[in-house]
Amino acid sequence: MTRAKHSLKDQMYTLVFTNETAAGRLFDKTLIALILISLVVVVLDSAQHIRASHHTLLFVLEWIFTILFSVEYAARLYCAKNRRKYATSFFGVIDLLAVLPTYLALFFPELHALIDVRVLRLIRIFRVFKLTAYMQEYAHLASALNASRKKILVFLSFVLMIVLVMGTLMYVVEGPQHGFTSIPIATYWAITTMTTVGFGDITPQTDVGKLIASVMMLMGWGTLAVPTGIVTAEISRARGHRRHSQMSCPECESDQIDKQDRFCRDCGAKL
Repeated sequence: MTRAKHSLKDQMYTLVFTNETAAGRLFDKTLIALILISLVVVVLDSAQHIRASHHTLLFVLEWIFTILFSVEYAARLYCAKNRRKYATSFFGVIDLLAVLPTYLALFFPELHALIDVRVLRLIRIFRVFKLTAYMQEYAHLASALNASRKKILVFLSFVLMIVLVMGTLMYVVEGPQHGFTSIPIATYWAITTMTTVGFGDITPQTDVGKLIASVMMLMGWGTLAVPTGIVTAEISRARGHRRHSQMSCPECESDQIDKQDRFCRDCGAKL
């Protein structure tokens, strides 16, 4: 009996936590579809006229998704090798947030007096983060960002120094009479200008201020390109490394196979 339980638990772990088998990949694809559809329901539910005319349908769909995601969360919690580690992990918290608001609204209606019901409904949008657990492209991007984090932090610190200096300079040149009432306000203007956002709520009036603004606009073009280049270089480096560590599937000839994989990620064939 104990062996059977362990066997069932191991099979569930392979199904819900890995995508090396055909069943595991089908499970992931099904979850992706459910997450996307549930997000559509959340977005539609936020529109007053749609919720008023289709309240019952949206209510039923939301409970269907909540029950399905609850079963998924319970299954992951059951077969996880370290339950506490999974429950407190990023994806464990996201899995819990995907179902918690609906139960809170049902079992604790008095919360509506403290929290706007829209907050409970819209917290369900956190389900979008569940997608990152099932798409390898997110993992590749996260790896590239992690590898380039020091370079990006150095770059951001340099940008912070520039906007602080330029904001202080604009505070001196323009002054409170033109809307630059303090250095923080002037720094806010410098950030919006350098990032090419330009809300227009604060604008320079003097010739010197307009010259400084023009210089910052031109600097903004180069500023946006630097972090993009850093992350792109890390992604290219990671792809080159993966090519050396991958092999092809003999059945479907997929090249998305790592040397440690036991099954093909595309067709599920045993390697």
